[in-house]
Amino acid sequence: MRYGEAMDETRNGTVRVPGAQLHYETRGSGPLLLILQGGDGDAGLTEDLVGRLSAHHRVVTYDRRGVSRSTLDDGDTRPWSLGLHADDVHRLLAELTGEPAIVLGSSIGALIGLDLAARHPEQVGVLVAHEPPAMRLLPEPECAQALTFLSEAVLTYEEHGVGPAMMKMLAFNGIDPGRMETEPGVAMPEPNPHRMANAALFLSRDLPAVRDYEPDVPALRTAAPVIVPALGQASAGLATHRCTQLLAETIDRQVVEFPGGHNGMMTHPVAFSSRLRETLDAHVRL
Repeated sequence: MRYGEAMDETRNGTVRVPGAQLHYETRGSGPLLLILQGGDGDAGLTEDLVGRLSAHHRVVTYDRRGVSRSTLDDGDTRPWSLGLHADDVHRLLAELTGEPAIVLGSSIGALIGLDLAARHPEQVGVLVAHEPPAMRLLPEPECAQALTFLSEAVLTYEEHGVGPAMMKMLAFNGIDPGRMETEPGVAMPEPNPHRMANAALFLSRDLPAVRDYEPDVPALRTAAPVIVPALGQASAGLATHRCTQLLAETIDRQVVEFPGGHNGMMTHPVAFSSRLRETLDAHVRL
């Protein structure tokens, strides 16, 4: 039995957004905490972490449009952007609460959270942005090199498929599937056709949006939400680590270190949840 299962059961729901129907899940009660997953992750990616956090929060996770149970409308060919995903989250939160939410976003989820905070600051009380890959904050030549790499990863997917492209992205983020450090008892999800389909969607439609995204720095500097740039302790030397540091400097915020690396929400759910509680206790008046 996972932590929290005896107390809370997962409740499922859907919400309509332009061009799609989103699947979401809630567990627990208390202040709403929305988790925006990274990479090809869906609502169930961080189940261990959700179980921990649901003791104090109404935790919401969801499948991004096209991922897992979130279906796309036939014939919808609109280009994808981080702004489109942020609008989806805006509509999801409007469905669930009229109060500012606590938002935890990792990787692409952190970028979506930043865009939401810039466009709809009234919906966000605190945003913990864990290693957002905001490559356009990097100085040259780092920026050009990072953008070229992301374009090459997309090309690798188009020419060689999901597996080789995802291995490039994992290495870029400091993740070695064969030598992954995790907390005791944590089992990482195995590749399967379902996850491969999500990864294909990420590589073909989300990764170009990540590459092209530029944070609205003026809006973030003056944003009402508390924005906490978060770093993985094992991510030093990676582009996402550098991006997070530059984001903090650019918007004049303090960086908080979290356990694990770029995928710390999955590999270290116990320590990650404890650090998140400490961070929220320092910034949220409940």
